[in-house]
Amino acid sequence: MRIATWNVNSITARLPRLLAWLESSGTDVLCLQEAKVAEEQFPVEALREAGYESAVHATGRWNGVAVLSRVGLEDVVKGLPGDPGYEGAQEPRAVSATCGPVRVWSVYVPNGREVGHAHYAYKLQWLDALKNAVAGDAAGGRPFAVLGDYNIAPADDDVYDRAAFEGATHVTPAERAALAALRETGLSDVVPRPLKYDHPYTYWDYRQLCFPKNRGMRIDLVYGNGPFAGAVKDAYVDREERKGKGASDHAPVVVDLDV
Repeated sequence: MRIATWNVNSITARLPRLLAWLESSGTDVLCLQEAKVAEEQFPVEALREAGYESAVHATGRWNGVAVLSRVGLEDVVKGLPGDPGYEGAQEPRAVSATCGPVRVWSVYVPNGREVGHAHYAYKLQWLDALKNAVAGDAAGGRPFAVLGDYNIAPADDDVYDRAAFEGATHVTPAERAALAALRETGLSDVVPRPLKYDHPYTYWDYRQLCFPKNRGMRIDLVYGNGPFAGAVKDAYVDREERKGKGASDHAPVVVDLDV
């Protein structure tokens, strides 16, 4: 079984690439982030023609998550139980579903903007709610994983230059402590292998030639419980999909399971 996560940075802009990638990669389940469309505009029919069912939680031009599956799609839950909301509103940042033998969450963790900002406090509160929401499945006997854009680099090796992020979000002790607390529910970091260079970065800014210079970050993560991690046969970053015109600023992270 092949499971992947990918922040497509607008499914409308990326749909031809997405459909081509699904066909060429042989992916069974894709956790998708930053759909950036209203739910009724999500390309359900185009994906169904490609063989995929869609579980979508999206409300408009920002955020939006989905699970695409060609191996079944059941017990869909939209939203994060206990979501703290931001400025009085809950955002479409989480959706979960059972796909064949595996249950997955697709998550788009808040960015945080800058340390001290209200969005940064919201990010930490949201991660705490996520920890509480997944604890039962994380400790269970069914293969389970929380995949998505976490907007946090777990360690200094997960950014191209730690000094370049001094005082910024994505690398702060509080964010990394929130990730550690999430792992303590019974999840482990399924670290992919890079297909080029030494580090499996998953995101490169569009600006300042970050991609050709490999100034990246590993912020798209796969956190799996024991049965999931124990079934992993391979994991890699499909860096090729970050290349060329019309690419997302994120690359897919692909995990092969023996389940």
